[in-house]
Amino acid sequence: MKNKRIAIVAVQPVSGERGGAERFYDGLASALNSSKVHVNIENIISDESNFEAIQETYLRFYDLELSAYDGVISTKAPAYLIRHSNHVCYLQHTMRVFYDMFKYEFPQPTKELMKQREFIHTLDSAALRYPRTRKVFVIGNEVRKRLLEYIHIDSEVLYQSLDFDSFKCNSYEYIFMPGRLHRWKRVDLIIKAMKYVNRPLVLKIAGTGEDEITFRKLAEDDKRIVFHGRVSDEELVDLYANALVIPFVPIREDFGLITLESFRSHKPVITCNDSGEPAYIVRDGKSGFICRPDPKEIASKLEYFYDHPEEARKMGLHGAESIQHITWKQTGEKLLSALGIKYYERP
Repeated sequence: MKNKRIAIVAVQPVSGERGGAERFYDGLASALNSSKVHVNIENIISDESNFEAIQETYLRFYDLELSAYDGVISTKAPAYLIRHSNHVCYLQHTMRVFYDMFKYEFPQPTKELMKQREFIHTLDSAALRYPRTRKVFVIGNEVRKRLLEYIHIDSEVLYQSLDFDSFKCNSYEYIFMPGRLHRWKRVDLIIKAMKYVNRPLVLKIAGTGEDEITFRKLAEDDKRIVFHGRVSDEELVDLYANALVIPFVPIREDFGLITLESFRSHKPVITCNDSGEPAYIVRDGKSGFICRPDPKEIASKLEYFYDHPEEARKMGLHGAESIQHITWKQTGEKLLSALGIKYYERP
């Protein structure tokens, strides 16, 4: 029997930078590849620098030639604009600046901005509806809620796993905050919380991003805060391995691999009640804490783990146990089934 050819349509930023999305594509491709299925990642450039560039990007995906494939899986916006008779979407997210973050970024939007948002919603709605898309899966409850609220499309939540799993646990020493240094990740919330921490705790921050200069300036008077910049996978594993606790406090996060990485490292997570998917995954008081986005409240939880290291160990272990059911195999089986293709184990 001829091998089935599957395309994962990936959205590549103009910068070419690799991050969580690229790990997602690699993990998904590995999960789908088998003795009877051959998967190819179609990396297509997406420019979101201005609205004209966004329109051109939408058209680029719409014009994509994919007829050589037996099935196609689109991912984040605007990959789902592709045209194929056997198309399933596994959605990371739409362009959030036109959805849940619109008022956050544009508190007093112009008529032109309102028209742009309506244009995007219209295109997204048409592209994601049956029969253009056979089925829509989403990476988390937050994305599902967003689709329902803004364009009235329902979907099925399907968690992703990690693309590599070398995480380990050594000791419990410091606060570790990995990830993109962007205002939506609210790194400033933890920097501000450190002002209220009256314990000899160090905050280690790893990653780069658009708002790095702002965060560094905010932290410059606090010698307990250390910026590590971009780190290798090996360095990341070690930083997790010796952390006491992982604060992950974004606003309305789509999924957040950091939660899974923390739990695989047997570390508790502090998140916020408006942080989106992490607040679905973390069990308050069992695998971490779910707080209000308030620096003083977060500081008190950071101090709690310093004063109760055994609780940090216990909660970290509970976190690890709570995500054992999340596997790429399960994800791959669901997606191939939606494409009408049987899942075959590798020999």
